[in-house]
Order: sequence, then C-alpha cells, then structure tokens
Amino acid sequence: MPRISELHVNDQRLRVEADPERSLLSVLRDDLELTGAKYGCGEGQCGACTVLIDGTPTHSCLTPVGKVGQKKITTIEGLEQNGRLHPLQEAFLEIGAMQCAYCTSGMIMAGVGLLKRNPNPSEPDIIRAMEGNICRCGTYPRIIAAIKRAASMKEGRSQ
Repeated sequence: MPRISELHVNDQRLRVEADPERSLLSVLRDDLELTGAKYGCGEGQCGACTVLIDGTPTHSCLTPVGKVGQKKITTIEGLEQNGRLHPLQEAFLEIGAMQCAYCTSGMIMAGVGLLKRNPNPSEPDIIRAMEGNICRCGTYPRIIAAIKRAASMKEGRSQ
C-alpha cells in the first residue's frame, strides 16, 4: 500500500508523509500536531480518541490512516467556526460536563456525531450513542444534560 501524502482534516487538505498502517490518531497527534484526540486504551474501548470521519464518530486509535483515503476527518480542533464554539462545546462548559477533561474531546465528538444524525435525541438515544466513551470521573449525568442542552439550542439543530 502506498504511503499517505494528504489528508482532508478540519476542512483543509493537509500534507503528510505516513505509512498507511499507522493509526490515524498517531498521524493526527504526531505529524499534524492536532492533540485534542487523546490516546486512552489503544483498543477502541474508551473513546478518548474519537474523531468524526465523514460525520461518523470513529475511534482513531484503531483506524489505519490508509483506510481513511480522502474522507473528511473532523477533530475537536475543527468544531469552532468563525470564533464560536460548537453548541455542544458551549453546553459542556455551561453545564460543567467535565472534571479531569481527558475524555472530553471524545465525548464531544461522539455527541456531535449523534446530533448530526439525530438533532433531537431522547435520553436513551444519547446513552446508546455514547456507549464506547468512558468518563473515569463519572460525569455521565452532566454529559447527558449537555447533549440535551445542545440539542435544544437552535444552532445545535442546524449543525
């Protein structure tokens, strides 16, 4: 498989020189210096590395960069638009849905993916969508509240 020379990240085409078997997480963090996605377990169980690939929440630690091709990758760094945080980022801050914040970017990315698919999710929808994202501090009730809050914001429905 040929080396990867370009990725479509956060609405930009970025040059990289990467072995296709490397994890997307490694390329994002080490080559592109996009450090919002975190290395947690390396097994796709914790969700700290979650990014969106063509709008779908994906564990980047398990995703070989060679499988991404020209798909659109969105990281936590790409959510801000025109100096404004994404409504879910605002809701996380407003509600205090984080404690140590290690899981926060993965939680937000999974939540953004949910809100893209379902702009008005029920609590069971939220819980189902957040499976595979672990918060070691146990702020789950506040995370659910933040997703509900973002869904209720007019901007959250148009994202």
